[in-house]
Amino acid sequence: MSYGVSMALQTALYQHLVADVALNGLIGTSVFDEVPSGIAPSTYVTLGPEVAIDRSDKTGHGAEHRFVISIITEVAGFGAAKAVAVAVSDALHNQNLTLSRGHLVSMQFDRANAIREDAANLRRIDMRFRARIDDN
Repeated sequence: MSYGVSMALQTALYQHLVADVALNGLIGTSVFDEVPSGIAPSTYVTLGPEVAIDRSDKTGHGAEHRFVISIITEVAGFGAAKAVAVAVSDALHNQNLTLSRGHLVSMQFDRANAIREDAANLRRIDMRFRARIDDN
């Protein structure tokens, strides 16, 4: 197994989401690697946790990266968050991102979890994706 493509995947995800026209129309360039400090935008996207699983075989090294993209909003109701989640899903599902290292074999939406964080008066959707990458 190689974890060597993790940074290449993260960079490609970030660049792809920031450049996506539909997503940009909803939140501008409010895509972050971590929750922004200070006053956060009313709706934004963060790149979240990742788990990498060895998928090497006799033809070469590879891994499946399961990662989370979170949509966070202070807008009442889930409508705004779901609109952004749809744009994220459309931007990533079955896309063929170019990586600076390795080759993206597949990118699939896996699941989503929508929750209300009452204490902070926020809505949050955590979307999990699977990316299969060969590192040959």
